[in-house]
Amino acid sequence: MKEDQVVMEEPGFQDEEESLFQDIDLLQKHGIEPGFLTAFEYSEKRKMVFHITTGSQEFDKLLGGGIESMAITEAFGEFRTGKTQLSHTLCVTAQLPGAGGYSGGKIIFIDTENTFRPDRLRDIADRFNVDHDAVLDNVLYARAYTSEHQMELLDYVAAKFHEEAGIFKLLIIDSIMALFRVDFSGRGELAERQQKLAQMLSRLQKISEEYNVAVFVTNQMTADPGATMTFQADPKKPIGGHILAHASTTRISLRKGRGELRIAKIYDSPEMPENEATFAITAGGIGDAKE
Repeated sequence: MKEDQVVMEEPGFQDEEESLFQDIDLLQKHGIEPGFLTAFEYSEKRKMVFHITTGSQEFDKLLGGGIESMAITEAFGEFRTGKTQLSHTLCVTAQLPGAGGYSGGKIIFIDTENTFRPDRLRDIADRFNVDHDAVLDNVLYARAYTSEHQMELLDYVAAKFHEEAGIFKLLIIDSIMALFRVDFSGRGELAERQQKLAQMLSRLQKISEEYNVAVFVTNQMTADPGATMTFQADPKKPIGGHILAHASTTRISLRKGRGELRIAKIYDSPEMPENEATFAITAGGIGDAKE
């Protein structure tokens, strides 16, 4: 009997090994090398990175040129700090030719909180003197109703980017965490929520790098019950925990200033220093603060 058992175990082991090689073949078929690049080769690949202007020169300077491609940029703040205004402005500026030979392109907007307003794009288009209908035609819009639905939409996004290679330049999700907050509540479901969130963010990262697009997500804030112990000036923090913190390449914190002024601060970035920039919310979207 024991001999049989040994014989039985063998094929299972071979299957695993074969499936590993099949996975590697599959990766190579999709143009993904499961090996290493030299730092020089990677720096050549990074030369394809472009920046999309926010509409404010000060803000762009803070970000090193604007919203970066091949990366996830997260903007978080309380309500009325300009997150959705920034999303709408980017819908227009991403279509305009910009610095460094950027040619402009189409946008996909995933809306989880029903905050997308096409009329707002018309106002912003007026500021940049571009045709309303052309601007609206270049934005693909989807409303997500559950976190599962949000995940499924990313499959559609990847297919679209693959189909029309090089045409799409920006993916916006406003806001990234809202549906996860609704679908998973309480501490009992936190682990599952974070796992699902991690899967979605890993998908987003892959999409941004594979298709060289900029990914811009907005996020909400929550009171931090532990902050009173550490005497922080502002006891609020972005939601999503460490998983979202590590997935976002650049995190920008937004807060209200006087009147229509808003202050953006680099909260976390691999290459930009922790500076601040003041910008204004105008009829034509995000602009520079007038002194």
